[in-house]
Amino acid sequence: MQKYIVGGYVRDSLLKKAGVEIEPRDKDWVVVGSSPEEMIKNGFIPVGADFPVFINPRTQEEYALARTERKHGSGYHGFVFFADPSVTLEEDLLRRDLTINAMAFDEKGSLIDYHGGQKDLEEGVLRHVSFAFSEDPVRLLRLARFAARFPSFTVAKETSELLKKMVDTGETDHLVKERITQELLKALEEPKPSRFFDVAMESGYLRRSFEEWKISSETLQKIDNTNSEEQVLTRFVRSLSDIDRKSLNALLNKLRLPRDFAELAKLYVEYKESIPTASSKVEDIYLFVKRADIRRRPERFRHLLSAVGDKLTQKDLEFWNALIEKLEQLDTSKIIAEAHDKTDIPSLIEKANLNMVKEVSDKFTNQ
Repeated sequence: MQKYIVGGYVRDSLLKKAGVEIEPRDKDWVVVGSSPEEMIKNGFIPVGADFPVFINPRTQEEYALARTERKHGSGYHGFVFFADPSVTLEEDLLRRDLTINAMAFDEKGSLIDYHGGQKDLEEGVLRHVSFAFSEDPVRLLRLARFAARFPSFTVAKETSELLKKMVDTGETDHLVKERITQELLKALEEPKPSRFFDVAMESGYLRRSFEEWKISSETLQKIDNTNSEEQVLTRFVRSLSDIDRKSLNALLNKLRLPRDFAELAKLYVEYKESIPTASSKVEDIYLFVKRADIRRRPERFRHLLSAVGDKLTQKDLEFWNALIEKLEQLDTSKIIAEAHDKTDIPSLIEKANLNMVKEVSDKFTNQ
């Protein structure tokens, strides 16, 4: 039995050695010359449903038997995996996506690089390992995500051509909502998420599968410039700057987004050009407060402010933040307790909200 560290840990270790500020995490191991029975006998815990993967109970690290795969259907589920003691490390690495992810360290720490991954890493190139890349449509999204993680890297010309072919032949049509959403949200965490959309557009994937998702160069810049605690949520919402409500509904039907993402997206697209300001009429401000459910969902509204921040003045932002704080102070339990007629409670709460809006509005209007 021979054990090798593979994948991202190797890549990031080489980057760190070259001076990049990155911390290698999550060691993944490949085991050559073993079998499931031998792994279990040696105390490893089986966890893989589709192919033999085991957990080392002492380190909690993953150990996978070296394997090959064969395509037998459409999409990323159409594979048959073959794990056997006769499968070599070279064969296992050949099935991986990018050359920079297809390197290994042996147990002594020596680098094993059959496919030029170290050279591509040094030159900043994202290149597929073999034509098998095109058999798994998820790899287009993964490559786009790596482009967002390493924005200085370029996509190899032959890989760009392969991506276009995957789109043109309909291979990417088999991607499911959950996996698309997963890769998208991961990409929005990366240093330059606009690169994810660049690859998706250049390959033709965005045009073919998300024709309603229009993204201008200005919008891409806004996505990258997002700076907030919930930057994934804000970045996603900002990516919708160029689409209307009808297009948004079509887009949301093609994704499996968390509820707060979908709700904020609808608010943003509806009000991105018309959010009331400090100088708006009290009635208009109050109607918007009700529509956006600001009193009960203040955090969601703060995300909306973050997304549309470039369209509001500093005074407007201060006004809305002051109004949020004021509305949060409303004690509805006191109103309920003091109401003589319980049927009056909704109107009393509404009146209290309106008075708070008027109070804050008057304060900013008179500044």
